[in-house]
Amino acid sequence: MNRRMFTRLGLASLLAPAATALRAQSFEVTRTDAEWQAMLTDLEYRVMRHEATERAGSSPLDKNYAAGVYHCRGCDLPLYSSAHKFDSGTGWPSFWQSLPNAIGTKEDNTLFTTRTECHCRRCGSHLGHIFNDGPAPTGKRHCINGVSLVFRAA
Repeated sequence: MNRRMFTRLGLASLLAPAATALRAQSFEVTRTDAEWQAMLTDLEYRVMRHEATERAGSSPLDKNYAAGVYHCRGCDLPLYSSAHKFDSGTGWPSFWQSLPNAIGTKEDNTLFTTRTECHCRRCGSHLGHIFNDGPAPTGKRHCINGVSLVFRAA
């Protein structure tokens, strides 16, 4: 076993309990693992169903500032308004708040720290994390994986 494989296995073991806990919750929209895999690309599946993270700067939605609404790729629930989007400089689409009753959260203790993970409240798809370094009025930064979203222009 080389160092790269050892690192991957170690990270996978840290992430597995969190993904398992999320899948154990019940959501309005449910699909089998095979159905999720059939409807999503490999990256979308890893991010949305196994709480991976897309590479910073890889999402075209990061620099999208058109008027509209960002929907969940998994179930089409409206999640974020473009009116709440800001340029955080992190390389991921960032918002200072979600739409009402759009997301759920849970504690994420992976990567040797405690963070707030956010997911679609209707299908449980992983969106990203919420940090306390955003702009007024909330002071929050919803750091969201672009692959979890679909943008619909107003």
